[in-house]
Amino acid sequence: MTAAVLAIDAGQTGIKVRVREHDIVFPGIRTGEPLLPQLAAVTHAAIERTGAEVSVVSAGVSGLTTRESDAAALLARIDDAAVHEVILAHDSTTSFLGALGDTRGAVVAAGTGVVTLAVGAERVARVDGWGYLMGDAGSGYWIGREALDAVMREYDGRGPTTALRAVAEDRWPDLSQAYIHLQSDPERVSVVASFAAHVARLASEGDAVSQNITVRAGGELAHSVETALRRVRSEEVGEHFAACAIGGVFRSPQLREAFASHIAASEFDVTLVEPRGHGIDGAAALAGLAPQHPLAHAVSVAHT
Repeated sequence: MTAAVLAIDAGQTGIKVRVREHDIVFPGIRTGEPLLPQLAAVTHAAIERTGAEVSVVSAGVSGLTTRESDAAALLARIDDAAVHEVILAHDSTTSFLGALGDTRGAVVAAGTGVVTLAVGAERVARVDGWGYLMGDAGSGYWIGREALDAVMREYDGRGPTTALRAVAEDRWPDLSQAYIHLQSDPERVSVVASFAAHVARLASEGDAVSQNITVRAGGELAHSVETALRRVRSEEVGEHFAACAIGGVFRSPQLREAFASHIAASEFDVTLVEPRGHGIDGAAALAGLAPQHPLAHAVSVAHT
């Protein structure tokens, strides 16, 4: 039996692993702990569970920092004689490869957070993905934060009435104390982001405040795509791009419509397309990425 590629799509909600015909899901990465030991442990567990002889480990990782993007260090931690190559990249890279493959364009991945990656003929541009404190415009967290702001504006008399208030009161009956409960909740990021689903539902039911938040979120996400494409476009006449929107935020029909409307009105020749695959497909594709590909500079590779 020939040696296999073990592909890893590592996110905060779960780590997906693919080797041969096996697809395995492990608990998500723990952001407060060193990353490389976690990836090495997942690699060992997957090899043990499947019995596969793995020669290449390729991983796309959420929130991968420059310091942690060290394929040689991961290869040393794996310490398996059969594994002779490790490929490591940020999950924006593998999301792009999974969704668009070897195509010029942009992929915006919006869940709790959001990151946009564009690839042109020669250049690559990443836009946002700066976390809930500094960025992630249009993300689930951003939408939830806008929802809670609207709730408290109504509570104070500073803003219009909204059905979102009842949703917040279901969680915090005394809204005057809601901020205390939220600030002390270790899961506050996911709690805030959970309000995005209510915004989508209430927007479809006609709540004007929810509709306004939804339309603005779609505009923010489209703005990131347009900005990324502007940074990678060439002087080539008639250059065409594909754009792909993935992640739970885009389950909202009104948000997706607002996003699509902005893209259609942009200065670019761009077509919205459905994703070809998922992040795990992109992680597997890392093993075949050509050295001259524009994304290659964003990938760390180590060999024995």
